[in-house]
Amino acid sequence: MFQPFLLMSAPTIDVGIMLQNEIHFTLHGDYEDFRGDHLTAEWKVWVENGGLYLSNLMRAFQIEEGFTLMPHDSSVCSVTLNDVTIGIGFHWERRENQTFRGGLRFIIENQQVRVINRLTIEDYLKSVISSEMSATSSMELLKAHAVISRSWLLAQIEKNKELVSSQTKYQTWTETDEERVRWYDREDHEDFDVCADDHCQRYQGISRATTTEVEKAVNDTTGEVLTYEGKICDARFSKCCGGMLELFENAWEPINHPYLRKAPDALSPQMGFDLNLEFEPSAKAWILGNPEAFCNTHDKQVLSQVLNDYDRETNDFFRWKVTYSQEVISELICRKTGIDFGEILEFIPVQRGASGRIIRLKIIGSKRTMIIGKELEIRKALSESHLYSSAIVFEKKELDGVVHFELTGAGWGHGVGLCQIGAAVMGAKGYDYRVILEHYFGGSKLAKMF
Repeated sequence: MFQPFLLMSAPTIDVGIMLQNEIHFTLHGDYEDFRGDHLTAEWKVWVENGGLYLSNLMRAFQIEEGFTLMPHDSSVCSVTLNDVTIGIGFHWERRENQTFRGGLRFIIENQQVRVINRLTIEDYLKSVISSEMSATSSMELLKAHAVISRSWLLAQIEKNKELVSSQTKYQTWTETDEERVRWYDREDHEDFDVCADDHCQRYQGISRATTTEVEKAVNDTTGEVLTYEGKICDARFSKCCGGMLELFENAWEPINHPYLRKAPDALSPQMGFDLNLEFEPSAKAWILGNPEAFCNTHDKQVLSQVLNDYDRETNDFFRWKVTYSQEVISELICRKTGIDFGEILEFIPVQRGASGRIIRLKIIGSKRTMIIGKELEIRKALSESHLYSSAIVFEKKELDGVVHFELTGAGWGHGVGLCQIGAAVMGAKGYDYRVILEHYFGGSKLAKMF
């Protein structure tokens, strides 16, 4: 049942695509700038002496910051950007050429060129769903993801408006001599609504094949969002919750959203486990165990529907292990945090969240002891890119006379909101998208915005 909501027209959004010293792109079709000039074919844009310049093989000219190119016919025109970095900071980071619909806007950011894609939210969603997962996923999963991606984006835009109007300084970190706590959210972006990478939602234009199923999922849910008490839900999602959903405030700012709550990723009670995972013995038993959950699957067909090729480079989602020698992890943590702990001696989980994820971790070294958090800060400190999750059990052991730390973990990502692998299993089992949404966002309601 839909909640009554004031209908509006489908909004246009700005997506930050890439930031480089010089950007090469190709216009497929006729594009028009604000002066009425028409451009096509190959171009490059760069910053020189504090100004923006645009050139093809025949001419070069200076452009004003905020210069925008719009397609003459958005249904047939597209633009290819060369060497777009995807998976920034992750183990599968790479560059590829990507093609986009909509317009392009150019601004100067830190003496580099920022390219921003301007398009409708519904066109954006068709790409996001194909970029975040395989476009061959079940229809019910695609519909559920269309609703949460739309909800998340509109909630971020509203949140940004509130911050601007209240002139509130958004603080994402605190640090003392004893503790560093930091979280990462889309408020880092001021010149556009969202970025195109995992920091926000994966958006790779029309480079990822969008199927008729994706088109249908977006069209069938046009304008649908999740709401709670009259506000659009900040609908989050991650790859694999590990069997238990995490609370919003344990990953981001200390605000409670009742629809982002603790809940097992199963419809039946979990047998043989104490679900008070904030309690260390319970969390350890959970992480080292094999609880029943929708996301506890090795079904290759389901995983191939949810995960793109580069995501399938990661073989373990539900439970995994990583082992470091004491020398390696001591150097890694020093380099990633900028803190010289000396030789790492011990890890102590100070505070765990609802899913067993560590949100405050004490690192004891021969030179220094300090607490770090929240979950992503911990994951960044313990890996060259991002550790799969912070739901970790540490074991110190000696192997061939060398001290090692073995990390056994649960899940992939922050675990808040929809679990993509769990939702994929639900979709494959025939659950309606409304049931999937209710499972992961309990107490929320569907509303039609446009």
